[in-house]
Amino acid sequence: MRKIIILLFVGLAISLSSCRQDFVFQPSTGDLTFSRDTIYLDTVFANIGSSTYTLKVYNKSNKDIKIPTIKFAKGIGSKYRMTVDGMMGYENRIFHDVELLAKDSMYIFIETTAGIGDANPADFLYTDQIEFDNGANLQKVELVTLIQDAYFIFPNNTNGMIGQIPIGFNEDGTVLETNGRNLSNNHPDNGDEYSFRTDKPYVVYGYASVPNGKTLNIPGGARVHFHADSGLVVQQGGSLNITGSTSLTEALENEVIFEGDRLEPDFSEAPGQWGAVYLRQGSTNHNIKNLTLKNAVIGLLIEPDTGAITIENTQIYDCANYGILSYNGTITGKKIVVNSCGQFCFGAVYGGTYNFTNCTFNNNWSSSKQLAVYISDYLKDATPDTLPLTANFTNCIIYGSNSNELIQDKKGTVFSTSFQNCLVKINVSASSTIPANPLYDVIRLEQNGNIINKTPNFLNISRNKLVIGVDSFAKGAGIDAGIPFDILGNPRVSPFDIGAYNFIVFPD
Repeated sequence: MRKIIILLFVGLAISLSSCRQDFVFQPSTGDLTFSRDTIYLDTVFANIGSSTYTLKVYNKSNKDIKIPTIKFAKGIGSKYRMTVDGMMGYENRIFHDVELLAKDSMYIFIETTAGIGDANPADFLYTDQIEFDNGANLQKVELVTLIQDAYFIFPNNTNGMIGQIPIGFNEDGTVLETNGRNLSNNHPDNGDEYSFRTDKPYVVYGYASVPNGKTLNIPGGARVHFHADSGLVVQQGGSLNITGSTSLTEALENEVIFEGDRLEPDFSEAPGQWGAVYLRQGSTNHNIKNLTLKNAVIGLLIEPDTGAITIENTQIYDCANYGILSYNGTITGKKIVVNSCGQFCFGAVYGGTYNFTNCTFNNNWSSSKQLAVYISDYLKDATPDTLPLTANFTNCIIYGSNSNELIQDKKGTVFSTSFQNCLVKINVSASSTIPANPLYDVIRLEQNGNIINKTPNFLNISRNKLVIGVDSFAKGAGIDAGIPFDILGNPRVSPFDIGAYNFIVFPD
């Protein structure tokens, strides 16, 4: 019986193997289809590698085919590179006898690294084609990339050692350093790096450092892009002077813009792409006007003893941790908008002096711990553990997706806050412990013209459009705070609106 079973299994194996046929691949006939007929690789900076883009190729026929060649029209001289179903080919540019089963598909991944000299001088476009087969069976997919020239700020590199700059101290007092370099008055490629230009954007790798005795001047129209783990640091005795002005279009032509160096539309609102603007202890005379800052980990990081900082007509969006984080700072803020931050839009820690007028702090980050505004007078393990705090908010919106968007955290004896004609979202439910906190009485009792837990009716929070509409409770609920224009340059007239914007009638 056992022998019979063994013979049955052997017979079954032979019968199955006799049914197997080797795949027979026929030459392609020019009937491939593609997920796209043109691939736009968006804008890239000169000589900086692009993101990877995907093309899907389909064989919709009933035959297994072999594609004799897949290559770039410009051959091995092309500035594009590709892999075909994981294969590298010849220099990532030429592939021979690529097999594709019936009713199957394959992926092609495309990248480019091109210089400004490679582009068409008329429109700065660099183009090529992916060619499938040749002759009568030739099929093509177009490739288009806009090459943008830029001033590049890299850390120094000496014998393979990347230059370092100080950014703080360890607990034992040793200096903390990161990749970067001090800016130069006469850089061989960029000229005077303490006076940014507007003819080309700047791209920063590592931290650009403003040392003692130097002032970085950034005029309106300047564009600064930061690579991952990069940023701007102003050292002791250094200063930052940003002097944008009101723009007339959504292109923000007169603003200064800080953002990441990923220019694809999908990264426009992606947080945490670069580090921070870091104003270190002992830096001084900072003036920030008409700055739009996006996609950082921390927008503005301010240490103690930085002197008075003026921030006006400034927008900070989509920061992974904080929009503005200040340790015992002194800030006068007018018409500031901060939206969507992983923790706080504005955080004042370890005391300080803060005066905000017609500002909008909104946080709809998907977290139970996010806040629009956090204020405290202490710092754990610091000496002394508390410092005096004064914070005044006039005509400000403090709002977001959580039930409570304002926390005042007091431990010391000198803690003074005031809210005048502000729209604030706080938790005042019967079960909340917040109403028992005297710091909240002025808001909870709706004194001083404050409006509690009413909608500001923003235009589009997810797209950072925090202008208010005609149904906003902030409309006409402010006071004359001596600010003649809103953040867009529109005259403020009575009755005055709360927040950085005058109300508008939303488009249909």
